[in-house]
Amino acid sequence: MGALDSGCFEVDLEDGVGWEEEEKENEATDQAASENEPDADADSMRSIEEAVKVLLQGLGEDHQREGLRRTPQRVAKAFRGGTRGYKQNVKDIVQDALFPEAGLNLGIGHGGGAGGLVVVRDINLFSYCESCLLPFSIKCHVGYIPSGGRVVGLSKLSRAADVFARRLQEPKRLASEICAALHSSIKPAGVAVALQCRHMKLPEDHSSDIDSTHSTLLVSSRSGDFKEEKSSLWDDFSFLLRLRGVVIEREDTNNSHVYPWCPLRSPELPQSNGHCVRNTKNGKISSRTAVSQSQASMVTAVASILRSLGADPLRKELVGTPCRYVEWLLNFKSSNRDFDCGAKEGNVDGTSEMQTALNIPFFSLCEHHLLPFHGVVHIGYLIERGTTPIDRSALRSMVHFFSRKLQVQERLTRQIVEAVHSNFNGGAMVVVEARHNCMISRGIEKVGSNTATTAVLGRFSSDSKVKALFLQTIASNASSAV
Repeated sequence: MGALDSGCFEVDLEDGVGWEEEEKENEATDQAASENEPDADADSMRSIEEAVKVLLQGLGEDHQREGLRRTPQRVAKAFRGGTRGYKQNVKDIVQDALFPEAGLNLGIGHGGGAGGLVVVRDINLFSYCESCLLPFSIKCHVGYIPSGGRVVGLSKLSRAADVFARRLQEPKRLASEICAALHSSIKPAGVAVALQCRHMKLPEDHSSDIDSTHSTLLVSSRSGDFKEEKSSLWDDFSFLLRLRGVVIEREDTNNSHVYPWCPLRSPELPQSNGHCVRNTKNGKISSRTAVSQSQASMVTAVASILRSLGADPLRKELVGTPCRYVEWLLNFKSSNRDFDCGAKEGNVDGTSEMQTALNIPFFSLCEHHLLPFHGVVHIGYLIERGTTPIDRSALRSMVHFFSRKLQVQERLTRQIVEAVHSNFNGGAMVVVEARHNCMISRGIEKVGSNTATTAVLGRFSSDSKVKALFLQTIASNASSAV
């Protein structure tokens, strides 16, 4: 995301004022939808909603406060939408989308009748990580060799891949399931699947590298003619992906060296649900010590969510998942502490100068959906010449303080600018650029979208030249991409 690409606006309203009309519309829509839901689905929704209330209580929040009132329902809808693949079948999707297509004679060319390789690249998907319940993004590439004089509608390849992505997953199994299902349903000469998966992780405090806050993985799977040692088909498939900047090494297709890929999964023995804490030496989760009663209630609530989604919390891949999800949530537990950056207050006159701190990374948790959002913060403020500016490490701590709680981006932007302005009242401006997981994992599915918000106080709100100078400083900084 380039600095100030789009979507900038100034935050000058109290929390919640801008949401009221949308909230009313959503409530009416949800009420109409719930009336048409089967009883089993309605019971599942209610069970998840009650579990989310337990999680909010464990985070020190009141689920009845404005902004959180409909969060349980939103979270339930996101989880159910993100796991709807359990109720779908690939054969139902492709059975009416196989079309006769004349091609090469039998025995000539690939596939014996329909021609050569067909590849659909850059299919944007998302899935929920079975190890921690955090969503991860996927760029999927699917290739197949038509046979029997039949080809499949290209959109069906994307829909078939989505069926398996909309389940609790891990990358290698996801690639294998997509490959096997397509081979079984469309009867090609071979199928090849490659997935580029990106999983967010909680960054080290004050990390300056946004890329370090993600775990990336490339996995693949193949069947039929793609597995033949003497065949060049896999090389052809790899070449067509290389044109899109995706490099797959032939010898790496087994992906035997990459697990565990989830950043929150400990390489130690599997955890027992409800009895795990974070190891103080390495920061990983340990299964040796019982958690607090509040944490145990949260873990039980997450296990209830898994059951409501039709998953078994005792399945070996899910053992420890509730605990890891709770450990993630507790990074954003509500705090009553105030932040003081330690700077000296001063008035700014005609000898003022602008100070900037750009690309301060942050992670936060959307209070509407309990899904992460992350990005960078740019801060500009005016001080009197000769006055000591705020140390960058103090600004990082400030951003960390306001972001590590249930938040909305608009409020986060305002809180940071108010904190900076309270120390130097000549003026302050803050720009926050972020990507929101709720934009891809609750039905909106706007993969790659981003949001920029601004807030201004003091001279930045009245002096267009000062504001323009700060914005140009951000735009000129080559590393201001999210």
